[in-house]
Amino acid sequence: MSHSPELLLPAGSIEKMRAAYDFGADAVYAGQPRYSLRARNNEFSTLETLKEGIDEAHRRGRKFYVASNIYAHNAKLKTYLDDMAPVADMKPDALIMADPGLIMMVRDKWPDIPVHLSVQANAINWADVKFWERIGLTRVILSRELSLDEIAEIRQRCPDMELEVFVHGALCVAYSGRCLLSGYFNHRDSNQGTCTNSCRWRYKIANATEDATGDIVPLDMAQIMASEQTLPSALGDMPRHPAADRVYLIEEGKRAGQLLPILEDEYGTYIMNSKDLRAIEHIGRLVEIGVDSLKIEGRTKSIYYVVRTAQAYRKAIDDAVAGRPFDISLLGALQGLANRGYTDGFYKRHHTREYQNYMTGASELHNSHYVGDIVSTKDGWATVLVKNRFSVGDILEVFHPQGNTVVPLEKMTNEEGETISVAPGSGHRVRIPLDARYNGAFIARRLNREGDTANGNSTL
Repeated sequence: MSHSPELLLPAGSIEKMRAAYDFGADAVYAGQPRYSLRARNNEFSTLETLKEGIDEAHRRGRKFYVASNIYAHNAKLKTYLDDMAPVADMKPDALIMADPGLIMMVRDKWPDIPVHLSVQANAINWADVKFWERIGLTRVILSRELSLDEIAEIRQRCPDMELEVFVHGALCVAYSGRCLLSGYFNHRDSNQGTCTNSCRWRYKIANATEDATGDIVPLDMAQIMASEQTLPSALGDMPRHPAADRVYLIEEGKRAGQLLPILEDEYGTYIMNSKDLRAIEHIGRLVEIGVDSLKIEGRTKSIYYVVRTAQAYRKAIDDAVAGRPFDISLLGALQGLANRGYTDGFYKRHHTREYQNYMTGASELHNSHYVGDIVSTKDGWATVLVKNRFSVGDILEVFHPQGNTVVPLEKMTNEEGETISVAPGSGHRVRIPLDARYNGAFIARRLNREGDTANGNSTL
């Protein structure tokens, strides 16, 4: 039997933390907005909430890591130790950090608190890992730009350091997330926790040229068709297409008139969004290598995302440790989440064009859609807090820590017991026939009905 790595899930709220633990997480990570990279949609903005999370994690026998992984400007250095003192008193299982100066301050002030090196620090080789081991860190979260073979070499050369890698979630077009686009466009610094996901915006491409003063100006289509002028070839006498040396501009959908010059090669434009990481098919190899922690990205994602990823990756880890083959159905389970298309990133060294998404910046739903939470059960009926619309006749997936089921919905009432056919939008409550064992479950609506009549499905 192989060593079982930790399954590490994001926690943007107490509710998400509890769901992560219920569905298989060994640990979660959260952070104070001022010093972590998630300032928005972060319910751990108060010390009371953070303490509640850490205390509950420890009562459950689980771990809770606090992200403090910004690169700090001088102003934040003045307040850092005072602000972190009450956090240190809560005894988090580790601080996740990137800034060497802040790491030095924490190691001097609280030498007993474990520090994990954030992926923001871009550790990409075994010498990096040995350096941070000498400094006294207990874990390094390796850069996303590494292949499986590179991770294996680091493991062999650094047997005493804990290693953590990302296996699922959004990818940045910048080097392990250290991006400047958001700060450039609207002065919200990604490295201070306020990223606006500029790489996922919709852009248009235009042609441009230089005017007599050397300024870059856009060309209209008539000018493009009339012009065959090219710049001198960098490849000697090799013939070049007239379009090869033109300057191109991009224009973001909500910023009309702001034209930005770009270069485009055979792989496309790099100011575009990546597909989402999904490396569940590599869990077996990562377990074999001896990676200590497998991490899922997504502190601002929905509780349904937390439930679905925790459950899928828990099974993949347990199967790998027990020596069972990879369950290919887990790929389909994760396809049910909203995503921008999936890639396994750099683990197998794909070409850039295979992991860039040139079609859309928005997450798309594929085979299921999160529609509600079961908040109570009584007399064979479950009360559902509606998150998204669903109707009688839909096929529902019910997710529960004790097991999932697929059920066709044949009847539904409002809270007063009156028969209805549609559960409206978010915030409403409806009742559906489910017994007490489903209390606390999450519900999704099937978008693809293939396989809905499988053995074991019940009828509502």
